[in-house]
Amino acid sequence: MKNYQLFFASIYEPKKLAAFRLLPIGKVFQYVFLFVILSTLVSFIRFLTGDIDLFGSSQELIDYAATVGGLLYPMAFVLQLVISTFYLFIRVSFFGLVGLGLLKIFKRRGEYRHMWRTSAVSITVPILVSLVLDIFHVESAFNFPLTAIIHIVYLALATNYYPKQPQAKVTRA
Repeated sequence: MKNYQLFFASIYEPKKLAAFRLLPIGKVFQYVFLFVILSTLVSFIRFLTGDIDLFGSSQELIDYAATVGGLLYPMAFVLQLVISTFYLFIRVSFFGLVGLGLLKIFKRRGEYRHMWRTSAVSITVPILVSLVLDIFHVESAFNFPLTAIIHIVYLALATNYYPKQPQAKVTRA
């Protein structure tokens, strides 16, 4: 399955979100890294345009940035790439745990690895909303709760398509 197919299905089709739990982990990582690159590029462009001030807090940091000169930009890009990677993988892992709780609530079968993959693919809309809110300078105190609710809604919709738990058989003596 191609990434653009994953992209459109993750937005419109909760049934496929549940089916994506069976994707190879390499494909899921590839898809998540597309969002890592996208968020890194948005952050780096904001840094280049002066929208983000990395060194405004301390005179020592401003002096260090002047000393580094042209190396500042590759260093900033790599730092933003590392931060974006860390943030997205922690977020996917956290919502994988939330999804595991949803599986128990809805009495569905699944494992953490399945829900992690579903969470990774269902992060599409929350990350896009987060990037748009970030570009328009919406407070981060509002950004995370809103995108978390969206992510949980997508996980809940996908969880409904997971297989049901088998009913315990009652034997009569």
